[in-house]
Amino acid sequence: MQVYRDLAIITARPSAAETALAPHRLYGTVDAAETFSVGRWVEAAGTEVAAALSAGALPILIGGTGLYFKALTTGLSAIPQVSPLVRERVRQEAAGRSPADLHASLAARDPATAARLRPSDPQRILRAIEVLEATGQPLVRWQEAGREAAVLAGHDLATVFLAVEREVLRERIDRRFEAMMASGAMDEVTALAARRLDPALPAMRAHGVPGLVAHLAGDLSLAEAIARGQRDTRAYAKRQETWFRNQMPEALWLTPSAAARALENWLGAARVAPFPAESTD
Repeated sequence: MQVYRDLAIITARPSAAETALAPHRLYGTVDAAETFSVGRWVEAAGTEVAAALSAGALPILIGGTGLYFKALTTGLSAIPQVSPLVRERVRQEAAGRSPADLHASLAARDPATAARLRPSDPQRILRAIEVLEATGQPLVRWQEAGREAAVLAGHDLATVFLAVEREVLRERIDRRFEAMMASGAMDEVTALAARRLDPALPAMRAHGVPGLVAHLAGDLSLAEAIARGQRDTRAYAKRQETWFRNQMPEALWLTPSAAARALENWLGAARVAPFPAESTD
């Protein structure tokens, strides 16, 4: 979500002070009217990684969407490109329909793929419908057919999950949302809502945006909108933890302070192993 220009505050994009410490790439480079897919991100991130390595710099990939990082390390499913005409037709036909209704339509035609998707995830549901329309084959079949070469194949990688005690994390999420509101998140979402973009677009579903848009429409009080944003973010953090445990078991789980010490030790010793074994607290 931090790639979208319109969402600097509500996604807690790095501040000017933070970006002054080291070059930051791909932040705020995409318009909210676009769908920035994992395929596009892998291509863009791969280009930046190659540029950093050529300059003798250390590329550090930071984020919470494990699927994007895994795509860099294991490759993407070789799914054919969907033409803009098909994508536009599917989006037009889906306009005004609820995610649950779209999921039911997909389930009737492609039950295998629908079974893997949450009925509340319109973006992935629409993606599955687009692939089905464009290729005549279920998305799950393309996903199981094989993978393209991974961008980071052959590189030494240190994969770390920053583990924060759950209650502490919940408190930080709530306080951060309040801080974002104090920093102008409401104005940011007001400007985004004024563009009247498709609610199914990724930028329109960033945590906090749906609730604040509903507040602008008079459907939620401001307190209710803030509570919804906090709740959605907490739920996502919980799903992140489950996803990384199941999908990337090779990741080291370290507290932020332990990770910082381990990285300093690793870089200072120019070790080949990802992190010193003693830094595990």
